[in-house]
Amino acid sequence: MNGGKTLIRPPAAPAAPVRRSARLVLLVLVLGALVVLGSAVHLTQGTSSVDVVGVLRWMFGGGTDAAAAVVVESRLPRLLTALLVGTALGVAGSVLQSVARNVMASPDTLAVDAGAHLAIVAVAAFGASLPLLGTTGIAFAGGLGAALLVISLSGLGGTGIVRLVLAGTATAFAMMSLTRILLLLFDQETRGLFAWGSGSLGQTGLDGVRTLAPVIGVAVVALLAIARRLDLVHLGDDHARSLGVHVGRIRFASIALAVLLAASAVTLAGPVGFIGLAAPALVRLLANQVPGLHRHAALIPIAGATGVVLLLAADVLLRAMIGAQGALEVPTGVATTLLGAVFLMVLCRNIRVTTTSAEPPAAGVRGGVTVLRHRLVVGGLVLATAGVVTGSVLLGDTLLLLGDLANWVTGQAGPMVTGVMANRVPRVVAALLAGAALALAGAVIQAVARNPLADPGIIGVAGGAGVGAVTVITLWSGAGFWMQASGAGVGAAVATAVVFAMAAKGGFAGQRLVLIGFGAQAGTQALVTLLITLSDPWNETKALTWLGGSTYGRTYEHLVPMALAMLVLIPVLIRARGELDLLSVDDETPRVLGVPVPKARLLLLACAVLLTGTAVAGVGVLAFVGLVAPHAARAIVGRRHSRVLPVAALLGGILVCAADTLGRTVIAPDQLPAGLMTALIGAPYFTWLLSRNR
Repeated sequence: MNGGKTLIRPPAAPAAPVRRSARLVLLVLVLGALVVLGSAVHLTQGTSSVDVVGVLRWMFGGGTDAAAAVVVESRLPRLLTALLVGTALGVAGSVLQSVARNVMASPDTLAVDAGAHLAIVAVAAFGASLPLLGTTGIAFAGGLGAALLVISLSGLGGTGIVRLVLAGTATAFAMMSLTRILLLLFDQETRGLFAWGSGSLGQTGLDGVRTLAPVIGVAVVALLAIARRLDLVHLGDDHARSLGVHVGRIRFASIALAVLLAASAVTLAGPVGFIGLAAPALVRLLANQVPGLHRHAALIPIAGATGVVLLLAADVLLRAMIGAQGALEVPTGVATTLLGAVFLMVLCRNIRVTTTSAEPPAAGVRGGVTVLRHRLVVGGLVLATAGVVTGSVLLGDTLLLLGDLANWVTGQAGPMVTGVMANRVPRVVAALLAGAALALAGAVIQAVARNPLADPGIIGVAGGAGVGAVTVITLWSGAGFWMQASGAGVGAAVATAVVFAMAAKGGFAGQRLVLIGFGAQAGTQALVTLLITLSDPWNETKALTWLGGSTYGRTYEHLVPMALAMLVLIPVLIRARGELDLLSVDDETPRVLGVPVPKARLLLLACAVLLTGTAVAGVGVLAFVGLVAPHAARAIVGRRHSRVLPVAALLGGILVCAADTLGRTVIAPDQLPAGLMTALIGAPYFTWLLSRNR
């Protein structure tokens, strides 16, 4: 008592909150120190002779005019670009993950980068010249359109990690194919945009930084202003609505601001892969150890700082490993994609996924059809194959008639027809064999993995084959085709072993397999880009052709590995058709019936690897064939592999043959790689399958 008043001593603050806030402060200090240290090292790297002492003298007002020019005109813009791009991507990824309530959401997986890249290349291809802000607006429109398309297919609210990744992958594949088509068709107007398309920090100078820094700053501040509402939306729609939050408006505003950040980053440096995924994912992993980090007021700036640290680390490591001169030719985005792919695969190895079978995006799979119907289907497809092959032989830059074909078959054709046929027939047969091989490989992998989404392209097997073939071409300039084919086979085997070994944890869950394979595919694409830019940096056409898959220049020699693989492996698959049926159900049923599951699985996977490797060695990387053809076959003849395998092979051959014919006919005498056309055909089909199964 004191003067009739009761003094109530306020309770002492508990120690735990102090410690908790101390952890958050410590994290901020560590990130700040890493940014400062990385920036200091970054400034000392470059092709000029200005070393650490020269930079320090410049920083303290001394140094020569030459040193000042190097730092101000070259190194400082690159550093500031890295700071802006890292911040923008880290913040954008954190917001997209919160809005989607999905740890896999990012500018990469929502196809924002691909949409923005396509929009910018399209503007450049058609000769339009825009100021930097106008280019940002175009990139924003493209990125927002892609993001809304993917979200409409996958849904919000954590409705499925795999669905989000696959919808984003399919959309990104289609957009990247369109981008590569524009780069090939308008190579003069788009010169230099190939390397830019993989993310390069040294492009726009201080003008770009001055122009886009305010845009990025305003977007980040706007997101911080709605941070509290984002906290509520992340907890649940009903909870947020009960507290007066307009969920739809907050979501759209958040997505628009995140896309604006990603578009600004693309305008400054091109698509820089995986920073927007890895940075917020790392921060969320720390949330259990650093209380308060789950709140967006802390999450957003810390994710941005983490993005800066990752991007600076990738750029510093790249220049330290291959030298500043070599780093000029290798986009920084390649390094970030390689690091991010490894991070993603490790993350997905430990992520919690359902062990039940994934919901297959199949178009009305039948339980089975009668023998007569199956024979009619196969007969019809054989006739269709013959028609497509005939049309492919006749069509092209030189139009032939059936009479010319008959004369060539009987040895009575003139020199012109003979020359055209000598060039065209191997290409047609290569497309047919590659399509059939990839379709069979896809059917086998889907059955063995018990995952209808497992495609040799999507899970990285085809990408591994591409890395193997390009490695051989790069290391041995005089390597013959057989060495390339061997390299492709080894690459496919290594990629398969890595993906399946990492996915084996916890019962070989199908969702985990697809997610790890997605990381492997991104990593192998970055490796192919790295090898080509290091070995032949100015040959963009070579790079685009290899990455897109092409039958151009194929000879009869290129057909031999695919033909041998088909002759040897088709009888093996026919003999194993019953085991494929059993393995596609579960592990117990084949064991009960006496099937040695590990041995059978290894044998069938080896068959799929050989088929994929020979196909990639023959025509390059073809997307979606191994996914679309088996699905279409199951929709027509049911699930039994004795019927699925021949139908899938015929459909795969028809798809690639038709795509190749379109690619070398519609814009003749110019040509488009068959792989780009299969992506343009396969991606919409796959998107339709996803939309049917929402």
